[in-house]
Amino acid sequence: MNATLEARELNATHRCDACGAQAYVRVVLESTGGELLFCAHHARANEDKLRPLAATWQDETENIGA
Repeated sequence: MNATLEARELNATHRCDACGAQAYVRVVLESTGGELLFCAHHARANEDKLRPLAATWQDETENIGA
């Protein structure tokens, strides 16, 4: 699923749940409504497993280096 329903913009205070780097991807899980935040690296590394479970996948990786 690729929808971003009323997605809040990610900023420098949002940190990757895996490594603590700045988060550029927010995943909202369909089953629980829980939210996971990832840097670009960890989002790519976990995408195949998480996409089928995601209600929304907010990808702001185009903002890297901006």
